[in-house]
Amino acid sequence: MSQILDSIKILKDKKWIDLTHDVTDSIPYFAAFSPLKETTLFTVENDGFLAKEYTIVSQYGTHLDAPVHFAEGKRSLQDIALDELVLPLYVIHKEDEVKQNSDYLLTVQDILDFEAEFEKIEAGSFVAFSSGWSKKWREKEAFYNIDENGQAHTPGWSLEALKFLDRERGVHAIGHETLDTDRAIDVTENKDIVGERYWLSQDKYQVEVLTNLEQIPSAGSAILLGLPKFKDAPGFGVRAFAITEYSHLKID
Repeated sequence: MSQILDSIKILKDKKWIDLTHDVTDSIPYFAAFSPLKETTLFTVENDGFLAKEYTIVSQYGTHLDAPVHFAEGKRSLQDIALDELVLPLYVIHKEDEVKQNSDYLLTVQDILDFEAEFEKIEAGSFVAFSSGWSKKWREKEAFYNIDENGQAHTPGWSLEALKFLDRERGVHAIGHETLDTDRAIDVTENKDIVGERYWLSQDKYQVEVLTNLEQIPSAGSAILLGLPKFKDAPGFGVRAFAITEYSHLKID
């Protein structure tokens, strides 16, 4: 048997965890966009086959942001190489901290503390921020978390943490559970999504609106991404999943 077939057999015996939300017209989405529209064009009963038409924005549900999404002249969706869609996965678990502080900011010190406890993050990997925010998914108001003054409160990456992962660790991609890379209060203060703009301008991609990260151990797993190949697209919905030896303890 070939090494590839042996590898598949080994992986089939591991735990596979879906990191992707179902896509419907009722899920949370970025305020500037419109929800999914679905039309049934043909049915098996009437036409002998089922076909549907979907109208959907490129950044909807669990999705990959290609670099060109925020950085002109950088790579589009079709430029993401196949070997970039299977990466070692590190998960920085901050569910308890975010539960106490919706404006939690993931810092360089958080990364250093993570490495001191587990292992140094290797170059070419995928690093995910597990905030527990996806547990609010079915309640839009809780997911958006907008106060009486119209200010949203959601956790995010610090610009310094993103620069550290890029420059000091050579990380290939990042992911998180929220709609934005940056904290909502930082977006308001900066009048821009500074962290996301930085990361994508490095010609690297990210995956937003992940789920089930609380089940993934901090180190030792792999993330795999399936996505279409629309030419010149700034991103699109993905089927993200992890393969791991065991599950991390779930956070209630």
